[in-house]
Amino acid sequence: MSLLVVGSVALDSVTTPLASGDEVLGGSASFFRWWPSLITPVRLVAVVGEDFPAEHIELLRSRGVDLEGLQQAPGRTFRWRGRYLPNFVDRETLDTQLNVFEHFHPRLPARWRDSRYVFLGNIDPQLQLDVLQQVQRPALVGCDTMNFWLREPCLAALKQVLRHTGVLFLNDEEARLLSGQHSLVKAAAAIRLLGVEHVVIKRGDAGAMLFDEGGPFWAPAFPLEHVVDPTGAGDCFAGGFMAYLAHTGDLGLANIRRAMVFGSATASFAVEDFSVDRFRSVTRADLTQRCAEFARLVHFEPVQL
Repeated sequence: MSLLVVGSVALDSVTTPLASGDEVLGGSASFFRWWPSLITPVRLVAVVGEDFPAEHIELLRSRGVDLEGLQQAPGRTFRWRGRYLPNFVDRETLDTQLNVFEHFHPRLPARWRDSRYVFLGNIDPQLQLDVLQQVQRPALVGCDTMNFWLREPCLAALKQVLRHTGVLFLNDEEARLLSGQHSLVKAAAAIRLLGVEHVVIKRGDAGAMLFDEGGPFWAPAFPLEHVVDPTGAGDCFAGGFMAYLAHTGDLGLANIRRAMVFGSATASFAVEDFSVDRFRSVTRADLTQRCAEFARLVHFEPVQL
């Protein structure tokens, strides 16, 4: 089943304690879409400038991404420059240039309006609403957001989006800001009252937590000896999560939990190399093996007292 993703495609300049690069392929949609393309067709809606390198477009196309919705507008591509601190968790934004992304208005090709699985990347909630008005009865809508959109005047539009959202992805800071609750359990409960069925709180190297009617569930981050670049790991997690559900077509609570583990597995690959370099060599068999390693990681026999 096809997965529609709407978000940003950017040129990133990133420095980590182990690597650095200028104007490498980045953006939430770029990181999100790598893993889905291994198991399900991907439809990408985004905008780039006239300066966007042709080799990046060919790289996306070579991984089976349908680029009919990729707009190329006059001007420069969205750029972000940042630096990670030695703990690989905290980062500093040094420069952001929205460029053509500032005036981005997502337009879905007519044949994509029947997309059953939709992911709304971290963009203006009003644009997310515009996308929802263009799709017909999706089976599942996933949504990402950030603290910038959690205040008025953007918050009102975001709350409209959440009424149509099946899965909301956000970090612990954003969950507390949106809900007004410090406890993540209370925060997730408050967010679910806004209409969200499944709340996924991403916690970086501490994994991710799921809250829904099945109760809380935690998917740990896969233990790695070496982390090179954490940029886009959260987007990769969401991509893996949504791709697994689109691939299986099963929205049951048990399969939602399996999607959490699959998302964590995909994110673990993302941080092993710089930018999108690790994605170039990962295969479907690699994903299957890592998911099996996850199963061994979290398995234990019942405690006997």
